[in-house]
Formats: sequence, C-alpha cells, structure tokens
Amino acid sequence: MTTTTDPDLLGPALGGLLDALDSGHVGEMARALVEADAALGGDWSGERAAPARERVRELHGNTRTALAADLVGRMMMCWRPVMVERLRQERSDLVRLAALVSLGFPPGPARPLREDWLHLQGRQWRLAELPDAEALIAEELAAGRPLDGALVAAIRRTALSIRPHHSAVVDLAAGLTEPLVNPGEAWADQALADIAELDGERGPGGPWTALLRHATEAKSAKPTARWEKTGRALLDAVGPERARERITAWLSLVGRPRTLDLLPGLHDEAPHQLDPYNFDALRGLALLLPLTPARPDSARVLARLVGSALRKAPGIGPQAPKVANAAVHALARLDGEDGLAQLAVLSTRVTSKGTVKELDKALRDRAAALGLGRAEIEELAVPAYGLTEPGRRVEQFGAARVELLVEGTRVRQTWYNEAGRPVKTPPAAVRREHADGLKEFKAEVKDLEKMLTAQSERLDRQFLARRSWRYGPWRQRLLDHPLVGTLARRLIWTVDGTACAWLDGALRTVTGEELAPAADAPVELWHPVACPPESVLAWRAVLERHEVVQPFKQAHREVYLLTAAEERTRVYSNRFAAHVLRQRRFHALAAVRGWHGQVHLAVDNSFPAPKRLLPEWGLRAEFWVNGTDADWGEAFAHLGTDQVRFYPIDAPENLTQAGGGAYGPVVRPGLQLVEPVPLADVPPLVLSEVLRDVDLFVGVTSVGNDPTWSDGGPQGRYRDYWHAYGFGELSQSARERGELLARLLPRLAVGGRCRVDGRFLEVRGELRTYRIHLGSGNVLMAPDDTYLCIVPGSDEPAAGRSYLPFEGDGMLAIVLSKAVLLANDTAITDPSITSQLARR
Repeated sequence: MTTTTDPDLLGPALGGLLDALDSGHVGEMARALVEADAALGGDWSGERAAPARERVRELHGNTRTALAADLVGRMMMCWRPVMVERLRQERSDLVRLAALVSLGFPPGPARPLREDWLHLQGRQWRLAELPDAEALIAEELAAGRPLDGALVAAIRRTALSIRPHHSAVVDLAAGLTEPLVNPGEAWADQALADIAELDGERGPGGPWTALLRHATEAKSAKPTARWEKTGRALLDAVGPERARERITAWLSLVGRPRTLDLLPGLHDEAPHQLDPYNFDALRGLALLLPLTPARPDSARVLARLVGSALRKAPGIGPQAPKVANAAVHALARLDGEDGLAQLAVLSTRVTSKGTVKELDKALRDRAAALGLGRAEIEELAVPAYGLTEPGRRVEQFGAARVELLVEGTRVRQTWYNEAGRPVKTPPAAVRREHADGLKEFKAEVKDLEKMLTAQSERLDRQFLARRSWRYGPWRQRLLDHPLVGTLARRLIWTVDGTACAWLDGALRTVTGEELAPAADAPVELWHPVACPPESVLAWRAVLERHEVVQPFKQAHREVYLLTAAEERTRVYSNRFAAHVLRQRRFHALAAVRGWHGQVHLAVDNSFPAPKRLLPEWGLRAEFWVNGTDADWGEAFAHLGTDQVRFYPIDAPENLTQAGGGAYGPVVRPGLQLVEPVPLADVPPLVLSEVLRDVDLFVGVTSVGNDPTWSDGGPQGRYRDYWHAYGFGELSQSARERGELLARLLPRLAVGGRCRVDGRFLEVRGELRTYRIHLGSGNVLMAPDDTYLCIVPGSDEPAAGRSYLPFEGDGMLAIVLSKAVLLANDTAITDPSITSQLARR
C-alpha cells in the first residue's frame, strides 16, 4: 500500500471498487478495497470516496463481516520472523481498513490504530496473534481505559480454550468481572439491559445484579444446598414471581441469532455457536426457576433450553450438554405436572447420550416416588391440554370461541366471532381484550402438537419394549385419554388374545363384533409378524373401508422374515449390504430410532458398529458400516453398508478400523469371545423390527435417493450404484408401497392415468409416459427411459388431499405428488422440468 494520494490511480481504483462491490465476490471486493485505499492514501473522508463509502455501508451485514474477515486474514498473512517496516505498514493499513469496513466507515476523525486493532479483536471468537493482543490489552488496563464488552467476551472465550500455563490471557480474563455475562447473544444482551434498568442507581450492588451473579456461580447440573439457600434469599429480595418472569424471558431468547456477528474463518469455531462463557449463567438461571412459583411457561422455556443447548455445531456436536442436563434437573423439580409432561416429550426427542441418561433418571426417580414403573409414569405424564373428549376442545374468549380438532398429529383451529360465524383468525376483540389468554392458548396448541408427535413415537416403540397393560388402566390411560386416545383409537390392539380396533364407537374385531373384555384382561399392541397373511389383509381392508389413518405403519407394517440366504449365512444378514449412505443423515436418523453410533473419521482409530440395545430381549443388534470419501482428519461423507448381526446384550463390542477392514472385538487377556446369535434364534418380531430400521436407514439416507446424483456424485464414483438403487429391485418397504398404491389408485383423481407396473408407477401424461420408481421416487420418460430430474419441494399437496392409511411414509407422498404433477404435464411451468420435457 502507498500512503499518499495518487490522482492518476484514484479514478480507476474507485471505479474498480464499485464494480467489485457489484460482483458480490468477497475476495474481489477485498482486493479492490486495498487498491482504492492505496490510491486514497488511507483517507476515505473526501467527496470522491463518498459513493464507495455508501456502497460499503449498504452491504448486507453478513457480507460486510465476511469482507472484514478477508482483510484480517490478509493481515495475518503479512508476517515474517523478522518484520520489516514495509510489512508493518501493510499490516497496519489492513487493520485500519478492516475496522473501517466492520464499522461501516463511521464519520469523524480517523481512529487511533490501537482502537481499530482492539475493535477487530472483539469481533473474533478468540484473540488473534495472542502475545501482541495480551500486551495491548494489558496496556489498556494499565492506562485505566475500559474494555469494550465484545473484547472482554473474546478474552474470556480465549481463556477457556487454552491451558492456564500457556498464556497470560487466563490471568487477564480472571480479572475481568464486568459484564457479568458475555454480550453478543440475544438473551445475554437482554439480561444485562434489564438488570441495569431494574437496579438503576444501585448499579453493581443491586439485588438483580446479585441474582445474575449468583447464577454464574452454578458449576454443576445439580445445585448444592448452600447455593440453593442463597438463591432463595436473592429471589425473595427481588420477588419470586418477578424473577420468574424475567428469567423465563431471558431463557426464551437462548439460541436466537447472535446480536454481534463474529468474523468467520479465523478459527475452527462456528461463529454462531453458543458462547461457552455463558454456560454457567444459563445453568444457574435454569436451576433458579424451580424455586419460583410454578407456571406452564417455565416448563416450556426449560424444554426449549434443552433443545437449544443440544443443537449441534460443526466439529463440536451438542454445544452445551451440561446446560441441557441442568434444565432437565430443573424440569424434574418443578411443582405440578407441566415439568413431567415436558420430560415425557423430551424422552422421545433427545438423542445426546448424557442427557438421555439424565432424562431416564429423572423419570425413574419420579416414578419411584409414586410407586410406579418408568413406562407408567410416562403414560400418566400426558396432560389433556383442555381436551374434553378424545381430540376436541372448545375455548371461550368472551363472546367468541375457538374449537380445536386433532387431525393426525396436527391440530385444526376454527374460530367463531361474537355472532357465531366462522372466521379465519382470532377476532379483533379477542386479540385486544384477551391478549394474555390468547398467548397462553397458542402456546398450549404448540405443546399439544409436540406431545402428539411424542406419544405417536412412544407407541411405535412399544413393539420392542414388550409393553402390556390390563384392560382397565389401558382404557383410562390410552383409549379414553383426551389426547392419547386420538392415537390409540387408530391402532389395532390384542385384548385377551383377540385382535380389535376402535370402529363405529366401540372396540370391534375384524368381522365387526363388539368386545366386552374383563377389567383385568391383558392388552398388547398388535403386530402383523405373528398373524397369517389373510388376517393382515383383512385388517387392512377394514381400516381402508373406514378410512382410518394410523399414526404409524401397523396394519401396513413391513414384515421381514428369515430368508433362505440368511439361513445359509446363519449368523448375519446381508440383505442391506453394499449400499452407500450419507453419514451425517444416517446417524441422525439412527439416533431417533434408538440406535447408538459414532461418526466415522479418517483418522488412525477404531469405531464401534452402530448398535441398538434390546434389554427386554437380552440382545444387541449391530449394523456394520465403513467410511468412504474423506480427506485425512475429516469425517467421512458416506458410509458403505455390510452385515446386520445380533449378540447377547453384554457381549464385547465389535470395532473396525476407520475407512475399512473387518469388524471384530478388542482382544484382551481374559476376554472371552462371544459368538453371534444365530438369526433363526432371534425372535421373529425382533428380527423384523431391526431389519425394518435398517431398511429405513437405507431408504432415507442412501445417495440413490438423491435426484441430483444422476452423474454419480463426486468424480462419478457412485454412478453404477445410483442407477442400480434408483431403478433396481425393490426393498420390502417399496414392495409394500406398490401393493398399497394399486389399491388406492381407483380413489385418486389421476388414478385413470396411472398403473403399478412391477418396480414402477406408470403415469400417462399428455406429452409423455413416465415411470416413477417405487423405491427411490426417480423418474424415467418413455420411449427411451430418459431420466427426468424432479427435486421434491417441502410441500407435498397430493398426499394431503388423498386418503393414505398411515402417516410417516415420506417416499409415498413423493411418489404421489410426482404422479399428480406428471399426469397433467402440460400445466407444468417449472423451467427446470419443462426444459427436460422439451428434449427429444
């Protein structure tokens, strides 16, 4: 850079900068800014620079942040073991320019370089060039100049990320007691603003400041007696209800986007992850809530805090499991049933191992206190949410009212105004005169929908849980429960050995006979694996005739029986071998289904097989996979699939070397090797459910499902696999899908243009005939089987308008939506599709 204005260069440099700003390319902008700064001699205050200044100010905040980060990165590259004056000047110019961009070219005199440097340090996750930063910060403190809150936050985060004996920054951080929490997060900014207002002139000596400071002293997920005693006294000083209102307001903001964007790319940390310095304060605030008056919104806020704390960040995983564990502990201690209800919902959603243990312990402790089992407490934890009968609620708001009707796992609201006429939204009088009640009502509706999904998932897990009931308690807790009854009445049950379902207002057999069981008759969830095919088909016909939509596949559930090939292999199944799965998506789905595994990395290490523990059966299922596609040190993008095996639950785990190799147990002295359980000895229900899980993993996470992978993905290495999976033989679930579609087509508006033909649903459009693969949803066009790429949208209207006998089959919805689209192909307007249809 030069330091004097060059008139000959100024015009072209500023013009080039304006062009670069139009391009949107950060690297080009940074290069042009450096050239313009040199031509201006570092003076951006003149009229000729005004258009460029304004254009930089108008950039989106994210773009400006990225631009500042690029300039800082260039500065850090200007380093040599022995610095010369030219390099020092270049670094200073880049620091000044990056600060100007970050601040939006503020008017007024130029700032000292020291201030620019400190400003940029506060815009980073961790301090850059630590020795220089430490010296500069120490000089500021020695001169009595206060540090900006953002800089204090960066110092604290840096201190947390290094070992104490490695840097003086740890001592610097220890001496910085203000602000109490790191600013830059929505909840922290609000908390700091609130306590400043509430304490007023009392300042740091005020009771609200003392309360927040006490929260920062929580060092574990469970409070000590001394900490809790002090907390109660501090709550009394400000008023427990006032404290509850403020704490819930603060915690409700956790997880919101940062209020201060940090410069990306300088460190490995994700710039939008939760600030680790604030974790203790979040724990403390969560643990204070049970000491305040019980309210439903306290439980909701704590449950949301669990979700926010467990949200994963790249390279980190769950961000704040200790905060989540504290929130679980707080939920368990809340008075009333609201906390228990939220624990029940979380137990179906949370997959982080440590928090799962905390949830399990919390529910078991509550069950033990009531003399009940874990399963019973989960059932008793389900509130009615104001439903007066299964699936229906009427709520009055003055002269207006709203009616709720549960439809599947969603809730339909119908509002009626003061005259009794239906309206689309809450009447103005309700919004004006019942604002608080309306807010609470909307929150309850959201809770209700979450609970419906949670209970549907819980019931789906009862097959492998071997859960059974007595008729009397079952009827009270499930069939007639205002919320759970909306699910239980759409399922088939075995009562005293007889299969039955809720049809025409009573429990009836498949032939329509009404049952009158004894109060102590045993009840179990019906599973098709133990039934002859004709019985299963009869139940499907009955449910379809009554248009019953089951909350999950039961009558249409896939059944996986032992095959001849598996009888030959004896101890393992190769039914789902040789597939390519997206690793991240696989692990996320597997965790939801109750499997445990580790992300495979390209490192010199071994990894256990993904497994599902089946304690009720004394078994452990393993799905052997190996990583593919990764640079050294990175996570594998994909996994290749191999065998499914079963072992006694306490048998040594099998491991594989990262990137390939056979699985086997770690050989230790005295370790007794355990043979796998022969598949013929695995109970048929267990075998079927485990293989169904694996089929789901392949069906959802296989790269063969991706319509954009027709070229075979990276370097085309999976082209053959993509084609074989996308148009090849059908899995069990895909075959079931075809059989169902064959029965449903006569009911569909496009049924006359469709027919099931082997592996495909054939659709006759006006322009062409199409074949939709029943397994992958991929489309071929006649007459030459040209591939038609259609990327599914988030909304699948065809599935919403047509009767489907169960919820949850996303591929069925995709196939149907494509059929509806292609049957009327002359009406398609999407250019990405019409351009393909026009090719010959």
